[in-house]
Amino acid sequence: MPPNNSKDKQLEPYREDPRDTTLTTDQGVPIPDTDTTLKAGERGPDLLEDFHFRERITHFDHEPIPERVVHARGSAAHGYFECTRALGEFTKAAFLAEAGKRTPVFVRFSQVVGNKGSADTVRDVRGFATKFYTEDGNYDLVGNNIPVFFIQDAIKFPDLVHAIKPEQDHHMPQASSAHDTFWDFISLMPESMHMIMWLMSDRAVVRSYRMMEGFGVNTYRFVNGEGRAFFVKFHWKPVLGIRSLAWDEAQKLCGKDADWLRRDLWEAIELGDFPTFEFGVQLIPEDEEDRFDFDVLDATKIWPEEEVPVQFCGRLVLDRNPDNFFAETEQVAFCPGNLVPGVDVSEDPLLQGRLFSYIDTQISRLGGPNFTELPINRPVAPVHNYHRDAMHRQTINTGKANYFPNSIGDGRPVPADPARGFVSHPVPTAGTKIRARGPKFADHFT
Repeated sequence: MPPNNSKDKQLEPYREDPRDTTLTTDQGVPIPDTDTTLKAGERGPDLLEDFHFRERITHFDHEPIPERVVHARGSAAHGYFECTRALGEFTKAAFLAEAGKRTPVFVRFSQVVGNKGSADTVRDVRGFATKFYTEDGNYDLVGNNIPVFFIQDAIKFPDLVHAIKPEQDHHMPQASSAHDTFWDFISLMPESMHMIMWLMSDRAVVRSYRMMEGFGVNTYRFVNGEGRAFFVKFHWKPVLGIRSLAWDEAQKLCGKDADWLRRDLWEAIELGDFPTFEFGVQLIPEDEEDRFDFDVLDATKIWPEEEVPVQFCGRLVLDRNPDNFFAETEQVAFCPGNLVPGVDVSEDPLLQGRLFSYIDTQISRLGGPNFTELPINRPVAPVHNYHRDAMHRQTINTGKANYFPNSIGDGRPVPADPARGFVSHPVPTAGTKIRARGPKFADHFT
């Protein structure tokens, strides 16, 4: 190696050379497009063969250990969801089938950017994730307190989070978006404009987890018993109303009580002042998706409530604090792909990537694929399948049959009756393999 004062310094082979400006994969393959996933048509689903997307997301998902990549600092509570209006005409989901029906839930609130040791009252997006322990298996509604997001396509997650996290040379600032790398990224991403307006508003400086809205952000589908589908967006509305801190208050609280939001949630539940939220849905029949001047699959857009009103159909009550922070709040694992019959995904390109990324992250964080056997993640519904072994396995499987089909174990367990089991909604898909988005995605300002 030449001395450090060499005019033309040479880098060790394992160091990245900042002078090389060509983007490549980890295998050294030049990549001309890193902004859009490979799809079946402009508005079609993502294709698993997209090795560039899989490499980027897989590497990103496994970078931090053991903290969550984002939403590392959180607080949670047990409670129940009560259906207040049956939605059988729109979905066959059992937890929405009967007014008065109650479903146990576990809700984790969080902030996005900061690490586990950061302060609660920083300006940031807040997570609002709900695990429904339904009779048909666990359903996870993983959302935020802001109805839109920074990016349209999941392939940009690594860039967004790298930019918004502390800068890599000096690792500052902590739990804040107000720094050069983030503003540099945002200035080059006009699709982020809507989200930035929310982030700079009072919604990003919440007074209490009990006083903030929640949104599913992405577009999902409801499917009813006749097989008819509706695009759906989810809403949580706090009964106490929406409250925010003044910026000066928030900054002072960062120093005086870094656990302000955690403490407020815990103490309210301990005192019997149970946080309560109304649950609502916006619905668009599948055959009416083209009647709007925005794309219903675009996560950087809201569906205007004057055009698509929120229909309230449930109530969430949080009435019990966790017994063990690590075992419950820290180890709970959410995934947008944890679905139940009657709820399905859409071709939203942000959601499509999340379906892969979340479970991939949990495998790294929680030491293998058996994180579903941790008590906080176990469904109340019975579990029967042919999964075996791997790290931290807790189930003791009996008998000889660990494959399907089999006759040695009477062929059990057998596939469910399609009328009762989860069946993906049959969405027509055709198109040329292309890295592109629908034309309405390009309108970032209307």
